[in-house]
Amino acid sequence: MNPALIIIDIQNDYFPGGRMELEGSPEAGLQAAKLLEAFRARGLPLVHVQHISNRPGAGFFLPDTEGVNIHAEVAPRPGETVVQKNFPNSFRGTALLEHLRALGVDHLVIAGMMTHMCVDATTRAAFDLGFSCSLAHDACATRAIAFGEQRVPAAQVHAAFLAALNGLYAKVQSAAALAAQTAP
Repeated sequence: MNPALIIIDIQNDYFPGGRMELEGSPEAGLQAAKLLEAFRARGLPLVHVQHISNRPGAGFFLPDTEGVNIHAEVAPRPGETVVQKNFPNSFRGTALLEHLRALGVDHLVIAGMMTHMCVDATTRAAFDLGFSCSLAHDACATRAIAFGEQRVPAAQVHAAFLAALNGLYAKVQSAAALAAQTAP
């Protein structure tokens, strides 16, 4: 197995004071940082994914704002790969697939934000493209959403999407368990 870590959209706008604060973003950022350190310590491939909004009327991840920047806890170091995207699926319109294939990667360890949007879209796409995936449930965060008159709390959104991904699309585990699997 040749793993790579994919850190999706852990950007300032999702944290307290940002334009689209998510529930549990500080905690998820800390867990993602632990995974990042584990991959760095082993010299394993990792990719930082950064969403930049280019659609009319977008309210966050706007170009040239502090909110679009990758959060300091998981900021890329010089030489680390950063893929910029404009859609929820990190593979759509990016060089991510080509980059991973060039490295011989066949397994993705995924962390990021939002669980019900970009994490979900990227994990499903990765599976469809032939990667096996592990998803760090505590290194992801989301927000409450609504359907009609029904409001769904963030914790339920998070759990429902993790439950849907677990099994076929990914093995959902804690960041600590995934970091331990990368230990030398």
